[in-house]
Amino acid sequence: MREDAPEGYECPIYVIQEHDATKLHWDLRLEHDDVLKSWAVTKVPPTEPGVRRLAIEVEDHPLEYATFEGEIPEGNYGAGSVRIWDNGTYREDEWTDDKIVVHIFGRKLKGKYVLIRLKKSESNKNWLFFKGREK
Repeated sequence: MREDAPEGYECPIYVIQEHDATKLHWDLRLEHDDVLKSWAVTKVPPTEPGVRRLAIEVEDHPLEYATFEGEIPEGNYGAGSVRIWDNGTYREDEWTDDKIVVHIFGRKLKGKYVLIRLKKSESNKNWLFFKGREK
């Protein structure tokens, strides 16, 4: 447990992996319901309020993937190099089908972060990812 998390609260895993595949992107992963919910963020994740990034929802990953760094061989899905860009834990403040608000306790990302689905539909996987303003 992180010292800045509420007492008695076991914080779930948070990780961002820099993934140099067909196109360089950053994989945001949040532990939720025993899997890593995952989004491909198209540009460097925001560290300041006011910077918004497109985050494309991708398939869930097993929890073990949170520590993966290395090469995904050619011919495999996601082929390319993967390295951990940031990691830590997070506190869930809100989690609905269209909006996720978390407080991240990472090395690079710290504080309130928000994911908002851009268009409500079954097939829409596009979200906005940004650092929220602290109260």
